[in-house]
Amino acid sequence: MEILIISGLSGGGKSKAASFLEDVGFYIVDNMPAGMILKFAEFCAAGNGRYNRVALVYDVRTADTFDEFLGVLATLREREYDCKLLFLEADVSAIIKRYKETRRRHPLQDQSDSLEEAVNREIAMMAPVRSQADVVINSTTYSTARLRGELLGLFGGSHRAGELMVSLVSFGFKHGLPLEADLVFDVRFMPNPFYIDSMRHKTGLDREGRDYVFSFQETEQFLEKLRDLLRFVLPLYQEEGKTVLVMAIGCTGGHHRSVAVTHALAGFIASLGYQVTENHRDMTRN
Repeated sequence: MEILIISGLSGGGKSKAASFLEDVGFYIVDNMPAGMILKFAEFCAAGNGRYNRVALVYDVRTADTFDEFLGVLATLREREYDCKLLFLEADVSAIIKRYKETRRRHPLQDQSDSLEEAVNREIAMMAPVRSQADVVINSTTYSTARLRGELLGLFGGSHRAGELMVSLVSFGFKHGLPLEADLVFDVRFMPNPFYIDSMRHKTGLDREGRDYVFSFQETEQFLEKLRDLLRFVLPLYQEEGKTVLVMAIGCTGGHHRSVAVTHALAGFIASLGYQVTENHRDMTRN
């Protein structure tokens, strides 16, 4: 079992790190007391593979001293766990700037005369934890995309750093738009097989329905232009740090045209090297 402990300075990027790692399969627990970590690790180890990758966020919010935590960390490393400690930090000026931008209070600010004093106090408190870290990242100059890429490169496992997954969904406009869609394309301009009696009860996955949809020049032209668009935008979404792109293709009922086009797009996107999922939301609805 893999246990990653995410620690570091407040404002150093721990929350973003936890979010990125959750995207690649880590089970995230925030702010767990040191006394519960070993019991939790034992529970996860007995979970029949359900909790193979666990990330625990542990920082100054949890304890005034870190003696107990360091003892727990040593025990985890002695046992048959793949345990690593990630420490995220940033320069004092960068942390102060981040807190001013978000208007949040530093967890030690009530015990300090200023934000700068609170940050320096935390640096001193966290020094013993930092000294035990397997990986230290100073996020001062990091963009969100760079931080994500470095974390996925270190801990992504089978998930390649920067990998984008495209989720395709066909739908019928009469049943409503998919709320999760990032991009929506309307293919109701294409000739509709529904009005041909022999195809009314077919779908865009059946050969007859698919061949009918693609027998028209406008369908092929649309698909070629959409392929050009995807060749252009998918690398840009990936570079920006997007992990999932949801594309929705809609026709009237979601049985024929949108299904055929979605299925064709799935094959094309896979040929570009991206992970792709295909879902036909309304294909079996009346």
